[in-house]
Amino acid sequence: MRDLSQLRSELYPPIDARASGMLDLDDLHTMYWEESGSPTGVPVLFLHGGPGGGASPRARQFFDPWHYRIVVFDQRGAGRSTPLGETRHNTTQMLIEDIERLRRKLGVDRWLVFGGSWGSTLALAYGIAHPERCLGFVLRGIFLGAPYEIDWFISGIRHVFPEAWRALVAHVPASEHRDVVGWFHRRLADPDPEVHMPLARAWSSFEASCSTLLTDASLMAHSEEDVVAIGIARMETHYFVNDLFLADGALLAGVNQLRHLPCSIVQGRYDMVCPIVTADALSRAWAEAHYVVVPDAGHSAWEPGTTAALVRACERMKAAIRA
Repeated sequence: MRDLSQLRSELYPPIDARASGMLDLDDLHTMYWEESGSPTGVPVLFLHGGPGGGASPRARQFFDPWHYRIVVFDQRGAGRSTPLGETRHNTTQMLIEDIERLRRKLGVDRWLVFGGSWGSTLALAYGIAHPERCLGFVLRGIFLGAPYEIDWFISGIRHVFPEAWRALVAHVPASEHRDVVGWFHRRLADPDPEVHMPLARAWSSFEASCSTLLTDASLMAHSEEDVVAIGIARMETHYFVNDLFLADGALLAGVNQLRHLPCSIVQGRYDMVCPIVTADALSRAWAEAHYVVVPDAGHSAWEPGTTAALVRACERMKAAIRA
């Protein structure tokens, strides 16, 4: 039996995509996708966070490129998919079908599903809808879309990050403070960049400033880039006002359909964007899952302890699954 005590914990070196393209989804949306790593390896699907966050080339580096066939894509309205920030024809159910459309295009039978934050939400929703297409799961920064989680992010988080919260609501009239998400959602839909871009940057910066245990200047700068900000702000507020297009409690209830598959859950102890109470609930509902709490990390996948735990989780999956 393979000794799992000496698993690799560093990111793999940067690699280029060996294939990429734009997949037409409907009359409005086109989706960016790419493949890297071994063309005959175990397929793994990377689901980015947000909603609306998009994927970066660093996403490829969690996975051994000699073992895994690495598939990365940008969800509707995010990153390199077009139109950027488009909320029409954009629901969780449509994203699930987009994943299936991409799977069929690439000729994948089953794949390991890797997702963090909103990516963990989408991974579970996809798995529950199509368990027969999944080899296993690596999930990070668990978000199940419950009303209390959204309320914490918009309101409760001010008890830990009061400065960030004040900077966000400074844009909102006091009379609208009971519906901050709705107010941002309506104004982010304004077609005038002079109206929506300052608000998009404020929203994205708010999330970034709460995402790490220690302030990360590079993450803050990245959050204010136009492509990142408008994708994050429009998609998150769109999904939040629509309760993520999921019934409350549906993902936890659906775990019974997945528990026969291997799963690793990685959670930062001091995650303030997606607090650990939700990961704890998932780990108790899915007792067979391998649950790792990173003691010195917040929400970001790029904090050293979390990055190391995610790489180790992908290494552990080599022994747990066979395509």
